[in-house]
Amino acid sequence: MKYFIITGTSRGLGEAISRKLLSKGNQLYCISRNENAGLIEASRESGTNLEYINFDLLDVSNIEEMMKKIFQKIDNDVVESIILINNAGTVTPIKPIEYCSSKEIAENVQLNLIAPMILTSCFISLTSPMNTDKRIINISSGAGKKPYFGWSNYCSAKAGLDLFTRCVGLEQEEKSSPVKVISFAPGIIDTEMQEEIRATKIEDFKDLERFVTFKEEGKLLSPDQVAECVLLLLEQKYAGGELLDIKELL
Repeated sequence: MKYFIITGTSRGLGEAISRKLLSKGNQLYCISRNENAGLIEASRESGTNLEYINFDLLDVSNIEEMMKKIFQKIDNDVVESIILINNAGTVTPIKPIEYCSSKEIAENVQLNLIAPMILTSCFISLTSPMNTDKRIINISSGAGKKPYFGWSNYCSAKAGLDLFTRCVGLEQEEKSSPVKVISFAPGIIDTEMQEEIRATKIEDFKDLERFVTFKEEGKLLSPDQVAECVLLLLEQKYAGGELLDIKELL
């Protein structure tokens, strides 16, 4: 049995990845604040074992307990592989830092960085008895590598996620059964996040016109395209701690 734990599955890339993984040989644990009824129905139609977990990842103090409950349901004797995909994220707030409230700053960093860190910690600890294929894919962003006006929270959190990935990769090198962790920048995807970006005021986001043009010129990737690339990553062997970009796969 192949096990997948995926966050942010209510829509967008997380939903697309989950749909691509619907197969009778897979067990999916889908985590998001809002339940995705369409995904649940699709899993029933395909005969896939899918458990939907309604959980707000901003509730960071209870992530560990949630992960323990998931692993109580996993039979170590039949685990062929086990994968964590840290996909949930937010670009909000989009504005210069002095206009961001402490709540907005904290929630951005909690969802984009702290939650993936805790999930990764739990995953590595709980899979330590398993001598099998163990992987983590952190969905990052090109914004973690360059600054954007109005994205100080998002850029900083994604940069942190990339360096966290490298550190964990280093820590796993000496393990007899390591967890292979990578960070993957998925490009610009045609999701609700892009709609939010295009609805921003130009004084809050100086690159607004460029992102509007991406949409008008059809340069956005579909969630399905990116999900296919994620599946390619699952088929490949890679060194732990790598930072990969979708440009390497297209």
